[in-house]
Amino acid sequence: MSFSARNRSIYIEKMQEDSFDLLVVGGGITGAGIALDAVSRGLNVCLIEKSDFASGTSSRSTKLIHGGLRYLKQLEFGIVREVGMERTILHKNAPHIVVPERMLLPIVKGGSLGKRSTSLGLYVYDRLAGVEKEERRNMLTKEATLEKEPLLNKDILLGGGMYVEYRSDDARLVIEVLKSATERGALCVNYIHCDTFTHNEKQKINGATCTDIFSGKRFQIRAKKVINACGPWVDFLRKEDNSLKGKRLHLTKGIHLVVRNDRLPIRQAVYFDVKDGRMVFAIPRGEKVYIGTTDTNYTQTIDYPFADSKDIAYVLEAANHMFPGINLVPDDVESTWAGLRPLIHEDGKAPSDLSRKDEIFISDSNLISMAGGKLTGFRKMAERAVNVVCKQLKLEEGRSFPKCSTAAITLSGGQLTISPTEYAKNLQQDFTQFSLIDVTDLVLKYGSNTDYILSSAHSTYNNQLLLAEANYSLEHEMANNTADFIVRRTGRLYFDRPKLNGDIEILDDFFNTQLSYTPEITAKNSLEYDREYKGVIAFREL
Repeated sequence: MSFSARNRSIYIEKMQEDSFDLLVVGGGITGAGIALDAVSRGLNVCLIEKSDFASGTSSRSTKLIHGGLRYLKQLEFGIVREVGMERTILHKNAPHIVVPERMLLPIVKGGSLGKRSTSLGLYVYDRLAGVEKEERRNMLTKEATLEKEPLLNKDILLGGGMYVEYRSDDARLVIEVLKSATERGALCVNYIHCDTFTHNEKQKINGATCTDIFSGKRFQIRAKKVINACGPWVDFLRKEDNSLKGKRLHLTKGIHLVVRNDRLPIRQAVYFDVKDGRMVFAIPRGEKVYIGTTDTNYTQTIDYPFADSKDIAYVLEAANHMFPGINLVPDDVESTWAGLRPLIHEDGKAPSDLSRKDEIFISDSNLISMAGGKLTGFRKMAERAVNVVCKQLKLEEGRSFPKCSTAAITLSGGQLTISPTEYAKNLQQDFTQFSLIDVTDLVLKYGSNTDYILSSAHSTYNNQLLLAEANYSLEHEMANNTADFIVRRTGRLYFDRPKLNGDIEILDDFFNTQLSYTPEITAKNSLEYDREYKGVIAFREL
C-alpha cells in the first residue's frame, strides 16, 4: 500500500469499506509501533491520527534513544535493562536515524553523583543495557575532562565520565515506522478525528465514528478491537468511553531551546547537573546546539504546549552555570519546543520522580488503552499491546498469531551496509552538484531512500533539493502541507527557523498546487503553520 497524501480520499474510502481486526487511535510513536507489530503478525490494521503523525509528544522529546541513566537513581533497573536493549535493536534497524553519540557526564561539587557513584552507576548502566565493550564508560580526571570540554565550570568540576547514548530524530522515527507498517498493508491516515466509539449488542466497542479534518465529512470505521494510543490524550478517549476511573495520567512539560553552536561551541554532548537536582542535556546538531529539559506539572490545554519565559530562564541559568564563559541570553534562543510526558499519576510524587513505566488499561467496553512509557521503549510497548489483542482474538475466533517479530524488521530507509556518513560520501560522488553537507543531512533523515530524492532533484526539479525533498514527503510520507514538512518530516522549524522565510511561500505553493486544495483548506493550512511558527518563539511574548 502506498503512503501518499495524494491518495487520502482513496484511503478514507477504504476505511469505510473494510472491516479491520484492529483500529489504532493515535499516530505517535506508540501507535506507529502497534500498527507495525500488528500488521507484521497478520492482522488487518487501520490507524488514525487527529493531527499530523508525531505532532504531539513524539516530535517534542530530547531526541535521544537512550538507556535511561537517570532511572538508575530511581532504582528502576527493569526500565534501564529494557530500553538499553531496545536502543541496540533500533540502531540496527534504523542506523540512519539512531546514531551513537558520545556523552560527557561532568562530576561537580554538590552534584547528584560523586566520582564513585558515577563510576558505579555507569558500570551498572553498561551491564544492564548490554553496551558493547568499545562503547562502555570511561572515567576521566578533572584535567582530562577539561581537555574534552574546556568550557566547563572549572571552579566546581571534579572529574567526568564518558559514555554512549544514541541521538535520534523522534518524528522521523515515527514516520519510518509508519512507512514500514504501510508497506506491509496497514492503512494509516492523518487528520482523522475519532469522535465517538460504536458498540455491538453486548456493549463492546466495535469501531468508531470519525471526521476527516480537511473535508469535515463524518464516517464510520468497523474494527473488532480498538487501541487507544493517544499519549497525553489517552484520558480524553477513556472519558469518551466512560472508563476514566482509577489510575489516570499525570502530565508534565519538558522544553528544549536551540542556539547557534558558535554561542555554545561544545565539542560533544554533555549531560550535566542543575542546582535543583535535575539533569540537563546540551547536544550538538549540525550548526546548532539544543539544551533541555525541564520537568514541571502541566494542567493547561494540551494541543499546543509551548515554552514560556520562565522555562527559558531556567534552562539558560543551568547552561550558564555549567559553562560560565558563554553568557547565553534569551536573544540567543532561535527556537524552542515543548512536549508533554503522559506519566501515570502517583500521589505524593514530584514530577521528576514519577515512573516512566507503561501500563495497559482495559475497560468494560474493551477499549485497550496504552499509557505511560517512553520513546526508546515503544517497540516493547507495542508488543505488549498487540499481545492483548491477539489473545482476545484467539479466545473469540480461534485464530492463532505469531509472536512479535519487529526486532528483526529493518525500518524504511535503514537498508545501509555502511555508516550513514560513508553512505553519504558515496552518494555525493554520484551527485557532485550537491554538497556533502546537504547529502549527509538528507541521509540522516531518509537513509537509503535519499537516492530517490537526489535523483528526483536532478531529473525533475532542476537540482532544487527543497522541492525534491518536499515531493518525496508528499508522495511517500503523507505530508499534507508546509507545517507537516517543516516540522515533522524535516525539523527545519526547530533547527533552521531563521532561514525559513524565503522557503515558506515556495512550499505553500507546492503543496496547495500538487494537492489541489480549495481556498478553505489552503487557509486552514496557513493557519496551522502560523500556529506552529508562533509556538517556537512564544516565550518572547510571555
